Amino acid sequence: MEPTQTLPPVSPLPPAAAPEPQQPSPPEPSPQSEGREPWHKRKRVRVLIVVSTLLIAAGAVTYWAVVFASYKPVDMTVKKPEAKAPPKKYYSPLTGREMPDEAMTKRTVTAIMVENSPDARPQSGLKEAGVVYEAIAEGGITRFAALYQAARPGLIGPVRSLRPYFVEWITPYNPAIAHVGGSARALEMVRGEGYRDIDQFFNADAYYRSTDRYAPHNVYTTFDRLDALNQSKSYTESIFEGWPRKADAPAAEPNASSINVTISGPLYNPTYTYKKETNSYDRQQGGEAHIDRESGQISPNVVIVMKIPMTAGFEDGYREQMETSGSGAAYIFQDGTVTEGEWQKADVKAPLRFIDGNKQPVKLNAGQTWLTAITTERTVSWQ
Repeated sequence: MEPTQTLPPVSPLPPAAAPEPQQPSPPEPSPQSEGREPWHKRKRVRVLIVVSTLLIAAGAVTYWAVVFASYKPVDMTVKKPEAKAPPKKYYSPLTGREMPDEAMTKRTVTAIMVENSPDARPQSGLKEAGVVYEAIAEGGITRFAALYQAARPGLIGPVRSLRPYFVEWITPYNPAIAHVGGSARALEMVRGEGYRDIDQFFNADAYYRSTDRYAPHNVYTTFDRLDALNQSKSYTESIFEGWPRKADAPAAEPNASSINVTISGPLYNPTYTYKKETNSYDRQQGGEAHIDRESGQISPNVVIVMKIPMTAGFEDGYREQMETSGSGAAYIFQDGTVTEGEWQKADVKAPLRFIDGNKQPVKLNAGQTWLTAITTERTVSWQ
């Protein structure tokens, strides 16, 4: 018989705790108990907020509508800068020099007859002339027709009489011609053939006689007087074709640095000495430097010697006669060199032209051009 097992006594369960009594929840406070406004006032505030928001939104929309309406898209394409046209330049047809404006290139050319006897030296105003024509007037005594356009020297002279070949050389420039009388044929031309004659005989107020020289070597003029005279006669413009031009190009080894021209006798034969530093030619005559009384050494930029058929003819006495139309030998000195070529002039009104040995036009340096006419028997030499 198996032994009997005794189980430990079971402890009784503790009695269940009694539930705690539930306390009632406090009642929800009313709006009045929290200090809030009545509902109808709160609704008004909400309406104002909505209206304000709408107004702000409408303003923003309007603002951006205006901004976008005026908006222009920016072209971001890289553009090359436009090339600016260089400023236009103007050049004197008389000298080839640059002028400040176009009007100056059309200014009236004034041609003035200037004496060259020993009693007239030194002359005034020759250094500033744009072009000078030199030829014998009578008895081997030379005379100058000095042409001015831009330059206005304060004193010019002594002024002397006119010859027909000077008239023929200067005709193409359409100039006003200042002189004191002239040979019979010269006066017939300028008084009856449409020239701009400003003879001292009929325009005395534009001239005066100096007291430091005796007559007839003491008639002078000024551009203040000549400009006023030209204006009064409506001589306000000269339109003509100038010589073809080139840039200065001094020779590395000049072959014509000394020039000798035989025009008549020792008192009148001019010589020239080339100055490379100025690319011009210092002029001498009668064994002395040819100077302008007011401005000093006369030094043209271009020297031209023309051989012209010449005879003696009767006008109001026996006078030199020259054939200015046609052609003949010409020697053009510039840049320290010489071009042996030809002068050509079709008729009285045609311009004087120069061509080289290849029949091409000779281009001249800008500045003063000095032209000397010698007979076909006379000579010009250089070294």
